[in-house]
Amino acid sequence: MIKIDKKIVGYDVSKPDAEEEKTGKPEIRRESGRGNRAEVIRMHEKLERPEVLVGSTYKVKTPVSDHAMYVTINDIILNEGTEFEKRRPFEIFINSKNLDHYQWIVALTRIISAVFRKGGDVAFLVDELKAVFDPRGGYWQPGGKFMPSIIAELGYIVEKHLITIGMLAEPGPDAGQRQLIEAKRAEYEESRKQQDAFSKNEYPEGAQLCSKCNTVAVIMMDGCMTCLACGDSKCG
Repeated sequence: MIKIDKKIVGYDVSKPDAEEEKTGKPEIRRESGRGNRAEVIRMHEKLERPEVLVGSTYKVKTPVSDHAMYVTINDIILNEGTEFEKRRPFEIFINSKNLDHYQWIVALTRIISAVFRKGGDVAFLVDELKAVFDPRGGYWQPGGKFMPSIIAELGYIVEKHLITIGMLAEPGPDAGQRQLIEAKRAEYEESRKQQDAFSKNEYPEGAQLCSKCNTVAVIMMDGCMTCLACGDSKCG
């Protein structure tokens, strides 16, 4: 804080010098990151596209379309070669053989690219895209994850890319939450564990009970039901 003891008799507004206006170099302002988000860098709208950009391409294959989509996100490197070097998204392209989606693909990529070029906290796009639901219903991804729409999957791709370049933190519980989840899971498994002879079964899953030795160890082997515990076989 600066205390002014004298009377203010005039003032002047600081403006960019003529050289900066002539070259059109980007004006960059930094804001501290909030939560799990990286430092926000606001770029001047006069920022021009460099000749070469670094990018990543993601393949999207959904059960609601016969053709895959390829999502490419290109990044611009700010303050390259310095300790303040940052990689931020600059533009996005979506390529697909399915021409039914051509119009909304072009519109969506142009809008997202415009937001990327404006700079600032672009991570809000992730939440907006993931909140889009298909009125015809979503689909299940391999592994059991439900995806409400193709647009929502694009949101997850943008999120994945922002995590890769360090603009977003990896989602998930913190160390304390993970420890609590593991403790609750162990408690649940302990309460559900069988307390009889079947609780420590060392034989293959799906084995049947042997009528001779009363062990759940009978499996189909060489076309005949055979007990792995006592060797009893239906074939003699």
